[in-house]
Amino acid sequence: MAGRRPRIAVVGGGIGGLAAAVALRRSGVEAVVHEQAPRPTATGAGVAIGANGHRVLRSLGIDRRLATTAVVPLRVDFRHWSTGRTVAGLGIGDSYEQRFGAPFRHLERSALQDALLAAADGIPVRFGARCTGVEQTPDGAVARFADGSVAEADAVVGADGIHSAVRNAVFGPDEAVFSGTSGYRALVPLDRVPDLPELAEPVLWLWVGPGRHVVVYPVAGGRLLNFLAVVPDPAWTVESWVTEGRTGDLLAAFDGWHPSLTRLLAAAERPGRWALYDREPRRAWTRGRITLLGDAAHPMLPHHGQGANQALEDAAVLAALLAGAGPDDVPAALRRYELARRPRTRAIQAGSRRNAACLQLPDGPQATARDADLATLPDRLAWIHGHDALAELRAPAPGEAATRR
Repeated sequence: MAGRRPRIAVVGGGIGGLAAAVALRRSGVEAVVHEQAPRPTATGAGVAIGANGHRVLRSLGIDRRLATTAVVPLRVDFRHWSTGRTVAGLGIGDSYEQRFGAPFRHLERSALQDALLAAADGIPVRFGARCTGVEQTPDGAVARFADGSVAEADAVVGADGIHSAVRNAVFGPDEAVFSGTSGYRALVPLDRVPDLPELAEPVLWLWVGPGRHVVVYPVAGGRLLNFLAVVPDPAWTVESWVTEGRTGDLLAAFDGWHPSLTRLLAAAERPGRWALYDREPRRAWTRGRITLLGDAAHPMLPHHGQGANQALEDAAVLAALLAGAGPDDVPAALRRYELARRPRTRAIQAGSRRNAACLQLPDGPQATARDADLATLPDRLAWIHGHDALAELRAPAPGEAATRR
């Protein structure tokens, strides 16, 4: 067995799990993906990939595959909820890529999933494999599935999302933290709102207002508009990305908002609706030969737009630390992975919680001060978008924490 490379069982075939499998193979590590869905599927609608996530996609060799349908926004427009006026406009486009070394892109989540599946060609991906438990063995780990099958490996990586069976089996149940809000999301064909020609621009819109906000951006080469509308909703507690909401309820929540926004929301036929939860940052997400990745390790609210990006960073760092390792080295490598990732993801989780309140201020002095401060947003978010997860492993930047706000 001397010189054998580790075998890794990845539980979860979403963005994080597939990225981990592809990154592991490129590092010379064998991986098998076990996904509970019966066929390839992508939950959600759109996804924003910042420079930090794009660097990982570039390292996996799939960034060019996505370029044909990705949308690079020219700017971010913050709009007043009732007047529709732009309270702050921030250029992105070329200046963003020049600053951070990689572009900011809007993608259909399904396009990203398809690109990762294509890159995973040759990696075993088992669909219909619902994990029911994991356990350590004297020299490895075992994942068990509802169909009675088992996967024996040198390590198990739980990339199975916010309801992670791997996390629950290893660390026990934890309490979800309800934000008191829910999110409506949908993809609207651009030709369904022909009376809103400004939506044809490659722009990221954030409609900010009292107690709620909406994020809108184009995907699929500009053919579709993705929106996420966050509303106060203490009675809706269904934590599921596949639950449908009603357009009438969505419009009622934005009664009195600018017609340009409400016409877009009205064009959504079957918006998804899910209660927004996260979890308290974990003190640990690795035990022996079992570790967690992405939402299984650090679920976060969507208000930094970093969920997918952080899963991609996790995947790159995990693979880099397992590269060249032997089976006996796996527990130490997994521990190093957690130590490398936990401080950053904890900080982004906390920032995601704070952001909602900032976007949902009522008109008044606080909102006016926020609007004036938005010009500094690129500098305040540079520690997120400018991060290079792989370079950080080679040359840690101890001063990074001092730049966070």
